[in-house]
Amino acid sequence: MKEYKPFKAGKVREIYDTGNHLIMVATDRISAFDVILKNQIDGKGKVLTQMSKFWFDYTKDIVPNHMVSVDVNEMPEFFRTPEFEGRSMLCKKLNMIPIECIVRGYITGSGWASYQENGTVCGIRLPEGLKESEKLPEPIFTPSTKAELGDHDENISYEQSIDVLEKVFPGRGEEYATAIRDCTIALYKKCADYALTRGIIIADTKFEFGLDEEGNVVLGDEMLTPDSSRFWPVDGYEEGHGQPSFDKQFVRNWLKANPDSDYSLPQDVIDKTIEKYKEAYTMLTGKEI
Repeated sequence: MKEYKPFKAGKVREIYDTGNHLIMVATDRISAFDVILKNQIDGKGKVLTQMSKFWFDYTKDIVPNHMVSVDVNEMPEFFRTPEFEGRSMLCKKLNMIPIECIVRGYITGSGWASYQENGTVCGIRLPEGLKESEKLPEPIFTPSTKAELGDHDENISYEQSIDVLEKVFPGRGEEYATAIRDCTIALYKKCADYALTRGIIIADTKFEFGLDEEGNVVLGDEMLTPDSSRFWPVDGYEEGHGQPSFDKQFVRNWLKANPDSDYSLPQDVIDKTIEKYKEAYTMLTGKEI
């Protein structure tokens, strides 16, 4: 049996090259504030992979995605073990576009802090008088550069994203910047509308895109997971303050309240985190994990 080693490891995912495809394995690691925490969240990787699969299937009419299969029986023998089952995704190889595509439908987090300071979010002027957690008149696209592990992403404007992509794809920067912006907004609107019917508000999220061999834009990485999104319960939603969440904002909040934790979580926070991730999965998909 041929053995494989990851050729790339991110904060959460490890990526293997099988020749014609990649296999993305979602570990149980969790990161916050661009730091990998010392604890793992048992079962988290399976939630991320299965939730991404659900959304990739749901949105393939908007833009193609990189998912081929999440069945380890369709992967090399090395991956047909309990260690990889449920958390591995066989993917098409893409030339990744070096932009994080962030979309915000509600004002919260760093966006709320920026708005209070100068009335803008990532340089976009918003109406006066918005309250914390309020739904925006229209979702806004706030891209960022994609930083290397350990560095911080940098917010940029749509116009700056054109410049970034023009350097990478000469003559096609504006075309690709427009395509990923429009896909980001369309994906968010469709999925946010669906999530509302399942009792969840998607306040914001991020997508990543790449190019296939023909130069077509393809959705990659993960999609609308509790790691990459803010999920709020519809029940009890109220403007004017922060919201309870089904995502890792719960972990971020605990770390902020415990600055001497050295990025180590107590067991009750670990247990609550995976409980929230699984609850969100069940609410959105109607399935247990």
